[in-house]
Amino acid sequence: MDAAPAIACFRGAAIAPYLEDVARLRIAVFRDWPYLYEGDLAYERDYLAAYAASPDSVFVLAFDGDEPVGASTGLPLADDTIEFHLPFVGRGMPVDEVFYCGESVLLPRYRGCGVGHAFFDEREAHARSLGRFAWTAFCAVDRDAGDPRRPADHRGNEVFWAKRGYERQAGMTMRLNWQESGAGDVEHALTFWLRPLERAAA
Repeated sequence: MDAAPAIACFRGAAIAPYLEDVARLRIAVFRDWPYLYEGDLAYERDYLAAYAASPDSVFVLAFDGDEPVGASTGLPLADDTIEFHLPFVGRGMPVDEVFYCGESVLLPRYRGCGVGHAFFDEREAHARSLGRFAWTAFCAVDRDAGDPRRPADHRGNEVFWAKRGYERQAGMTMRLNWQESGAGDVEHALTFWLRPLERAAA
């Protein structure tokens, strides 16, 4: 790769032309550990429906020329499905004060050149610009450290997330089912990470 991918943001209805691109990238990247997701376009359509319907959603896309090679998503937590709300309701946190940062997926050859930071920067800036959120949040799948399927050279993102100011919230866990490679339909636990969202500069 000669240069880092170009970053562009699309908000609300402007995300519609890129729904299939995000689905394709999710299927490609989440096939690997730790998600082991067996791509399913019907699942993708259901999952991305909340983003398509939200006027305040955002897609941050990484482009190599005209080709999307990475994507990062976000929307107000209140606009997502009830499964995503429940850990916050259980903690007594108002759902309408949280902006949910969905996935960040990037094809392997484009990693290591700052795109991950750009994905967070742009989503947090978008949330800040909306002016009504106290928190940004995302969730990550829980896996046993001793799982024999874990690649020996796998490097998790926990240190990166912590440097961004996010903290894992023990007990704030949701459950989702997806098709796992070699295992069929499996229920997975995903735990939330939170970061206070500072206000935009006056």
